[in-house]
Amino acid sequence: MKIAAKQFSLYGFHDTKISAIVKEANVTQPTFYLYFKSKDAIFQELIDLFKAELHKRVEQSKLATGIETSGLLQRIANSIALIFQLFQENEQVARIGFFLSEDAIEIKEQMAKQIEENLTVEVENGYFHSNIDLSIVASAIVGIIGHLTLTKLWAGLKTPDELSKEITRLFLYGLIREN
Repeated sequence: MKIAAKQFSLYGFHDTKISAIVKEANVTQPTFYLYFKSKDAIFQELIDLFKAELHKRVEQSKLATGIETSGLLQRIANSIALIFQLFQENEQVARIGFFLSEDAIEIKEQMAKQIEENLTVEVENGYFHSNIDLSIVASAIVGIIGHLTLTKLWAGLKTPDELSKEITRLFLYGLIREN
């Protein structure tokens, strides 16, 4: 799976060959076909694994009731860091699932919908004000995570923790200087 992810992330779906995967994995093509029906099947399995783990991490990011306001920033930053860690620890699979695959747009839309659902509950729990379009906030979060993953995380310029703290401060406090 790791070798297939590497091949797909380097060469894309169409230019990745099963022969290259099995050669690097030091197995035969019949062995490959014992586990996977086709190149499409292993590609889809990689996407499905990424999508499931991303869904789990976004679900875990929902704020529980009763969190003290003083701990809110750190709790949110920790949750966002878990998402960036997924992208960092699984860069090749994340490249496939979040950027290269035909499912990438759908994965981002599902992530935004899930974040919006989380935010709706968090507004109901009194953490955030209700006079903002949560679908725009959710889409912005997904966009920021995607862009910063490409430009900062995978470029080695920022860690998951650094990125998550910056994003959290931005969304909670904005750009206005405190007096």
